[in-house]
Amino acid sequence: MTPSLTIRMMQPGDLPVVLAIQAACYTEIPPETAASIQCKQSASPTTCFVAWHHGEVVGYLLALPWQLAQPPALNAEIAHLPVAPDCLYLHDLAVSPQARNQGVGRALIDTFFECLRQSGLPQASLVAVQNAAPYWQRFGFRRVDPSPSLQSQLATYSPRAQYMIWLPEPPLTGES
Repeated sequence: MTPSLTIRMMQPGDLPVVLAIQAACYTEIPPETAASIQCKQSASPTTCFVAWHHGEVVGYLLALPWQLAQPPALNAEIAHLPVAPDCLYLHDLAVSPQARNQGVGRALIDTFFECLRQSGLPQASLVAVQNAAPYWQRFGFRRVDPSPSLQSQLATYSPRAQYMIWLPEPPLTGES
């Protein structure tokens, strides 16, 4: 992470720039509405982050404690989190085109994994869009073959959306 890059919790006032970054980054799927993003941030303020670089927001990450294999529909206005979440769902990550290749995405993902560790949740999940599955595989996410009900949820994102999960590596036992 560059010295001038800071990650902090998203605030309601960040919404206009988050929407602008979203519009610049997502060209193959419809953008989420301000109400949808605001609902997610309000539902789980401690798991939604922005990256600051030289005094401006240059990226964001939205995550929610959620249920595995039941991602919320794209553009859903989340009012309540599940009572018994079993994963941290990484709903959205976007970095301003002007801030790419500067460690912004990596810093946001590192923050996500630290949040996962602190939450005590055993796994993470996400929906990869715009052919991003190879990117997420670099961080240990793997594609899951969807059930019919999961496939109908994925269809709200795009016909080529892929559901991915992350599980911690099993500990080495020392046996050979």
